Amino acid sequence: MTITTVIQQHLIDPEICIRCNTCEATCPVGAITHDERNYVVNADICNLCMACISPCPTGSIDNWRTMPRVMAYSPTEQLTWDELPVALSAEQLASAGVAEASPGDALAGANEAASINPQPVDASGVAPFDSSAYGATVPPWSAAHAYTNLHGPKNPVTATVAGNVRVTEVGRTAGHDYDTHHIVLDFGAMPFPVLEGQSIGLLPPGVDAQGKPHHARQYSVASPRNGERAGYNNLSLTIKRVLEDHQGKPVRGVASNHACDLKVGDAVQVIGPFGASFLMPNHPRSHIVMICTGTGSAPMRAMTEWRRRLRIGQAEGRGKFEGGKLLLFFGARSQEELPYFGPLQSLPKDFIDINFAFSRTPGQPKRYVQDVMRERAADLALLLADPNTCLYVCGLKSMEEGVVLALRDVAQQAGLVWETIGAALKKEGRLHLETY
Repeated sequence: MTITTVIQQHLIDPEICIRCNTCEATCPVGAITHDERNYVVNADICNLCMACISPCPTGSIDNWRTMPRVMAYSPTEQLTWDELPVALSAEQLASAGVAEASPGDALAGANEAASINPQPVDASGVAPFDSSAYGATVPPWSAAHAYTNLHGPKNPVTATVAGNVRVTEVGRTAGHDYDTHHIVLDFGAMPFPVLEGQSIGLLPPGVDAQGKPHHARQYSVASPRNGERAGYNNLSLTIKRVLEDHQGKPVRGVASNHACDLKVGDAVQVIGPFGASFLMPNHPRSHIVMICTGTGSAPMRAMTEWRRRLRIGQAEGRGKFEGGKLLLFFGARSQEELPYFGPLQSLPKDFIDINFAFSRTPGQPKRYVQDVMRERAADLALLLADPNTCLYVCGLKSMEEGVVLALRDVAQQAGLVWETIGAALKKEGRLHLETY
């Protein structure tokens, strides 16, 4: 019997997973895939590199089964699961002609898989730029303690809708509908602590085409830690009505349409909170660079509002607060499609430095957030060189590589060694990538 007879098969728990896509986006070898219901791991590709473990906000990714390799669960089989299968007993393993794997066996299997599935390279033999390699999986050192997974799908908490306001103008741009809502949920007497950068899951009512309850959909919290209305047990979300998929095909998003149509007084089933790394720093002199598109503005709004409230408290004599710089890069197709455009314009210039990028303005060239970042290279370089700077990127996955490449170029043009800067940003929890 060889050490590759038995593997530690990596599996994702479908009962806990909130389908946030973090694992698939993080996996460097493309071992993780999904359909409309489940995220699964291909044992023929997975090399047990563990890159997906820390970023998972729920812990659903951290599941393993000792399996004879020839009996490994296929991705097709995993896609049908509503729950994880029971682990094979010692008797079942023995009947298959194998003994339970040791840690050495698992490591050997990982090394074998890695040799079979090496990192992809281009025609020149050089591995392509991997933006996800620089994303931190730990929070900044001064971040507050985050509470996570207080409520799961089997014990959701009921919140009441306290407000639902449209935050984009009515209309269409370049053939796309845009309808984004700011929704306030009140938790009454049930404790539900959240921090800026965390997310929650909404459980849509009803069942899917297979007659099974809908899975939760994840949304970033858009309000600061003391609530959308300060001192109340509530929070806010920024939700865009989904009417087409990423390929432009018509599709009516189950959770987003349900949420956007909610009325004041409606009850909502909530799970979470989730996330223990995409958190803002608490030390006052920290600088925060926020780079986002569309509803990726939600955690940036939360961080900005918390800093604004701290500043107001200082002005009113409630303690000293000397905040660092706030620098925001915010992208959308047009001004009309930009959530919170009006309120952002009213923030004091000495409080936050706001930079917009519009890609579909009639008569104007396309401008993306990475283009505006390069225009502000001198200021960004100073912040990159400062160990008190934390950077947050949130929005569509397509923006991630361009943003990180812009950061690399800005650093190199300023005479900084990007590999040193990038490694420090990751290790110290100062560059966070949350894209989908």
